Amino acid sequence: MDGDAASAPVDGIDAAGMAAWFAANVPAAVPPLTYERIAGGHSNLTYRVTDGAGSEWALRRPPLGKRLSSAHDMVREHRVVSALGTTPVPVAPVVGLCEDESVNGAPFYVMDFVRGPVLRGTSEAEAAFPDEGDRGEIGIRVADTLAAIHAVDPDAVGLGDLGRKEDYVARQLRRWYGQWEKSKTRELAAIDRVHERLSARIPAQEGISIVHGDYRLDNMILTESGEVAAVVDWELCTLGDPLADVGTLIAYWPERGDDSLAIGMPANLLPGFPTRDELTARYAEASGRDLSELDFFVALGYWKLAIILEGVYARYVGGGFGKFEVDAGAEQFARLVERLAETAAEIESRG
Repeated sequence: MDGDAASAPVDGIDAAGMAAWFAANVPAAVPPLTYERIAGGHSNLTYRVTDGAGSEWALRRPPLGKRLSSAHDMVREHRVVSALGTTPVPVAPVVGLCEDESVNGAPFYVMDFVRGPVLRGTSEAEAAFPDEGDRGEIGIRVADTLAAIHAVDPDAVGLGDLGRKEDYVARQLRRWYGQWEKSKTRELAAIDRVHERLSARIPAQEGISIVHGDYRLDNMILTESGEVAAVVDWELCTLGDPLADVGTLIAYWPERGDDSLAIGMPANLLPGFPTRDELTARYAEASGRDLSELDFFVALGYWKLAIILEGVYARYVGGGFGKFEVDAGAEQFARLVERLAETAAEIESRG
């Protein structure tokens, strides 16, 4: 690794500032340092930092450009991951936090780099885990790990003031409907109808838990044997009803046969991964929670996902991803938003 490689510019990294910070806070790091952006784009960004001896760290910082501090709060995210490091929940060990924006243009924090497969789609899952039995065990661990997150006492780990403990679902409905009003490109009656009906029948809150906010298979780093090495992307974490995480997980876990609702080709479409019913049954067993109101939270999960993807679609049609993407995929993306909203309405009507 030569000096030219170390000096190659990387968007979002001030090489001189970062070198000085690592020298002061990570004395084991051997210069020169190189940087590679490995995840992110519209949410917080993740970089792999490699030193001259081949050691690696993960660096998290907010998106480039204008940002809302409340949406990309590095201090808050660092606090969550640090607190969970004292629990059975698998997270990357935290190395340090920098709040001084003069160092790198924005706050950031650094963790140990956790290596392992991330199952973003069927191709990654087939390559890493060709055996169907291994995939089934991974699905069980997805449910068990979520139960472990929800078993953490927020007060006991210093996160009791991370968010309001009451009225979580009502606040989520207000927040995401407001987001819909800001980003929608057309009227979708299903979005309005689901918002109205869910708001009218919010279930009693099923306890107070740490809620990941974006819990899904591809927000996990696995070991080569399929254990959960780390749950990542805690930027939406707050306190609230744990069943909201279960609903989100199900929205991201399409059944084989209803893959028209899938975003890309998620790994769980492969044989071996558990069905939704098997996944939720395992969560119920591991957590001891009552899932009789689960349809409400699955409808909420689909509804939120439709709103999130409408925001992406709005950037498509606005040219935010370039003309090629608009021409090639915008219409298909728009139909996916509609199918998700209609699915939310169908599930809500069961209640």
